[in-house]
Amino acid sequence: MLLSISGFLIGLLVGLTGVGGGSLMTPLLILFFKVPAAIAVGTDLLYASITKSFSLFNHQKYGHIEWSIVKYLLMGSAPAAIGTSFFLSFNLLNSSDMTSYIKIFLGIALIFTSIAIFFQPLIINRALKRPSISSTNRKKYTILLGIILGFIVTLTSVGAGAIGVTMLLILYPSLSIKKIIGTDIAHAVPLTLISGIGHASIGTVDPKLLMVLLIGSIPGVWIGSKLNAKANEKWIRLLLVIILIGIAIKLIGNNINV
Repeated sequence: MLLSISGFLIGLLVGLTGVGGGSLMTPLLILFFKVPAAIAVGTDLLYASITKSFSLFNHQKYGHIEWSIVKYLLMGSAPAAIGTSFFLSFNLLNSSDMTSYIKIFLGIALIFTSIAIFFQPLIINRALKRPSISSTNRKKYTILLGIILGFIVTLTSVGAGAIGVTMLLILYPSLSIKKIIGTDIAHAVPLTLISGIGHASIGTVDPKLLMVLLIGSIPGVWIGSKLNAKANEKWIRLLLVIILIGIAIKLIGNNINV
């Protein structure tokens, strides 16, 4: 019951702000429900793939997806996700320290996510003012971004949202924020699916946990989307940043031996 309620509340936050799903769900499962780190990450990846797919159809309907950008992102992220899954399959069961490493990387990813969320409006303004990147370099940077996201997302389940959107804003300043978000979601769905399947292949996905989370989160996302126009996004984002930094400090602090 508590898991479904948690799924609903996080889904509500995602609907309100567009971020916070993986950034909150995975640490919540680890810190409060004591789910093993690898299972929390693997389950959250498939959870994210399913919930984001609902938004994908709406963004496609309104023409908010630049599929050429999605293609270049996947050229980097898909191989990186598969490679990271193989790395986990060899090291997760053979290293007692691997779980601690996942938690530390998760904490670091949350710090970068909180920075991206906090400075996103400033980044948008700066990106619009600076000289544009050449087409060739933009493609290379987009593939590189895909590689980075593929590794981070598969290892921690965090990064496909706030970090992805922020970096795309820098690379493609002429695109509207709606198209940036739509493109990021279109990339996140196959990326989290590939990463989630990779985790499932090594036994780090809990199907029952996945279903319980979905029962709560799907109505939460729907209601949050309806309330979006009335919400004060500035204060919600600030609260989200504070929560993420607090969680990151706890995760890193608990898993670094001084």
